[in-house]
Amino acid sequence: MHNLSRRNAIRLGLLAAASPLAASIPAVAADKVPLAIKGYDPVAYFTIGAPTRGLPEIDYEWDEHRYRFSRAEHRELFKIDPVRYAPQFANFCAMALTRGEIVEADPENWLISEGKLYIFGTPIGPALFQKDLAGNLIKANQNRALIQKR
Repeated sequence: MHNLSRRNAIRLGLLAAASPLAASIPAVAADKVPLAIKGYDPVAYFTIGAPTRGLPEIDYEWDEHRYRFSRAEHRELFKIDPVRYAPQFANFCAMALTRGEIVEADPENWLISEGKLYIFGTPIGPALFQKDLAGNLIKANQNRALIQKR
């Protein structure tokens, strides 16, 4: 039979008290990773053809952002090729970027062109962007460095 010393009893008590704190650390760390495209599923734009909110329990961290997905299959597709599915200018409006402005995009305003996803700050953004697609892509890409400064 083993006798529990006072010192070991205190250690055991401290360990038991610390267990719930240790279990919550990953959740706190996940909260510090910014949510991509306001929690919308980037793959759904391609597969469903509509903006679709992702679920917190189906997420994946990539490129310093946490992406959410409406289906586990979408998360798996994203894991295989995130560059294909992620918006071209992260969380920012592609049209505003053509003017050298940084504006957070609304995932409800979107466009897929040549297999790439673009999101915009206003409902008119996709139509304006398409008016001069080639020119706007050049301008937005020239201003891409502004995103890294944020």
